Amino acid sequence: MGTSVQVTPLCGVYNENPLSYLVSIDGFNFLIDCGWNDHFDPSLLEPLSRVASTVDAVLLSHPDTLHLGALPYAMKQLGLSAVVYSTEPVYRLGLLTMYDQYLSRKQVSDFDLFTLDDIDSAFQNVTRLTYAQNHHLSGKGEGIVISPHVSGHLLGGTVWKITKDGEDVIYAVDFNHRKEKHLNGINQASFVRPAVLITDAYNALNNQPYRRQKDKEFTDTIKKTLRSDGNVLLPVDTAGRVLELVQILESCWADENLNYPIFFLTYVASSTIDYVKSFLEWMSDSIAKSFEKTRENAFTLKRITLLVNKSELDSAPDGPKVVLASMASLEAGFSHDIFVEWATDPKNLVLFTERAQFGTLARMLQADPPPKAVKVTMSKRVPLVGEELIAYEEEQNRIRKEEALKASLIKEEESKSAQGADVSTSDPMVVDASNTHSLLDAGPHGGGYRDMLIDGFTPPSTSVAPMFPFYENNSDWDDFGEVINPDDYVIKDADMDQGAMHVGGDMDGKLDEGSASLIHDTRPSKVVATELTVQVKCSLIYMDFEGRSDARSIKSILSHMAPLKLVLVHGTAEATEHLKQHCLKHVCPHVYAPQIEETIDVTSDLCAYKVQLSEKLMSNVLFKKLGDYEIAWVDSEAGKTENGALSLLPLSTPAPPHESVLVGDLKMANFKQFLSDNGVQVEFAGGALRCGEYVTLRKVGDASHKGGGSGTQQIVIEGPLCEDYYKIREYLYSQFYLL
Repeated sequence: MGTSVQVTPLCGVYNENPLSYLVSIDGFNFLIDCGWNDHFDPSLLEPLSRVASTVDAVLLSHPDTLHLGALPYAMKQLGLSAVVYSTEPVYRLGLLTMYDQYLSRKQVSDFDLFTLDDIDSAFQNVTRLTYAQNHHLSGKGEGIVISPHVSGHLLGGTVWKITKDGEDVIYAVDFNHRKEKHLNGINQASFVRPAVLITDAYNALNNQPYRRQKDKEFTDTIKKTLRSDGNVLLPVDTAGRVLELVQILESCWADENLNYPIFFLTYVASSTIDYVKSFLEWMSDSIAKSFEKTRENAFTLKRITLLVNKSELDSAPDGPKVVLASMASLEAGFSHDIFVEWATDPKNLVLFTERAQFGTLARMLQADPPPKAVKVTMSKRVPLVGEELIAYEEEQNRIRKEEALKASLIKEEESKSAQGADVSTSDPMVVDASNTHSLLDAGPHGGGYRDMLIDGFTPPSTSVAPMFPFYENNSDWDDFGEVINPDDYVIKDADMDQGAMHVGGDMDGKLDEGSASLIHDTRPSKVVATELTVQVKCSLIYMDFEGRSDARSIKSILSHMAPLKLVLVHGTAEATEHLKQHCLKHVCPHVYAPQIEETIDVTSDLCAYKVQLSEKLMSNVLFKKLGDYEIAWVDSEAGKTENGALSLLPLSTPAPPHESVLVGDLKMANFKQFLSDNGVQVEFAGGALRCGEYVTLRKVGDASHKGGGSGTQQIVIEGPLCEDYYKIREYLYSQFYLL
């Protein structure tokens, strides 16, 4: 039997709710993603609350609310205490996303599900990994290796590979195969033939236009509105897909020398861009190469102004403008207020770049046809004044007095218990504090101890005699004095990170100025809410810039991966069922789509055995280095050691001959460069490599094999038997290892 694998969805199946899944591998429980929606509905977390205490590790895949929004609440209220793993951008940008969510709601409600301290505490012990880094678990997870890989959806977004005994469990949701301005696409070659693949059906029914066509339509729509003297609002997330939109707008404005102002407005806008500037190694190859060539950071924004307060936007000059504001759902944040102000003007445009969450104002506006009028609640926090302020202060004074009284009573009880401690009176150093004066007044022959001053000093209950605190110095000394441990004086990165988080987290250890002022504003306040009916006269347009693979690409990628077992999550019932039927026909025979809290067993049917390689066998094996590995052909027979373990032993009879095996993967573009470097005139022609005048190389794969890249492939050399033919064949052989 292979590695035991069970999958239990906790949220996000047969719908577009937040993502949260329990994956158990040989009894080790992974919570993969811990998402929440913009309503912060606690009922969605009931399945998580029942298993939170059993979780051994948490894996976060993306830095947005749908993937990590419930982490602070789960750690504070649900008993989740496991170690958390993510990439550096997911950690940093996820932290800022939660700051923005909290501040947005605290300004319009008495939000108390979690605090900034809860956010800091939840992210404090996150272990950060780099792409393709193999992290070996210990203890209960001994033998399990986790590794993050590029997902292509958000900066730092992750496809998680979990490996045990040579079998891979892949968690790949919200991935994107296309290269974008600031992100590379998923590397499909890293995920061929996994034992289990967990993926989503979110886009299983949607197809997208080509990127260049989509980018041009996006910018043309914005420019048309601006030239008609209208404003453009883009409701965006805090630190996710907004980064791609920023790059598109920055590039368009630079290419066409446009002067319309663009504003990026969130409570953490400055901190977000500051962090992103330091994450160039996590971005696309084009951004990295551009930086190496020009030394200019792609996120040094020249045409976009960062704002952290709506008053700054209100004071901007009149005229057409573009505003990217959080939240994308329009449920809270600056985008909600701006929409209410701009919706009544037919010249304005609200441009949605992602499908909004169900039940939100944005999803309602994306309906076809959109509503002509919507009811909204306008809320704001105002300072208390007059009688309300007086009543509040009186209540606070009453509470403080009660707390002080309780503290004094507790202190008095502790003092009495300390004084009444049972101590031995036979010891001459023991003094009864109640007889202090009689002892001091006794004469030199009266049996008292006149040299002892105990007035104002109460001995602890555990002491056998009154004494002042004394701590023995056990430091080591050498010929030069006390031995110093340099590590005691090193400021650890974790301590620096914790210190930065407590005040809000940008590169200088501070929140954006506007956000910090909100935190430090301790004036008594209340929330005032007003119900409004907004007549929606502005234009409403939805363009897909979600950065996810579309239906056509998902099906192709799944066929390439060719998993042994497939689990579908996160998508509407229609999309999930459609993809399930497709995969049963074209991908693999074992496809599952479980319900909430339904545990499915996807244990591999393969049998894995651990064997020992005997010394006699290994002494005759000749290894050849292949990249980071060493490989060899071994002929052996199975046997058992003295303790009963399986072992591979040398053959007792001569080994039969075997066909030569070429090990390696030839990239035609790399081989073309290799031939060119060795003086061979070479060019691509008709999908083949034309070498010199007579020789042609072509790569032929088994197209009928499911999984594409996992099938057999051949390199065919065509041409007459001449000197060039043998020379090119020799060059070709040099690219492989012959076993």
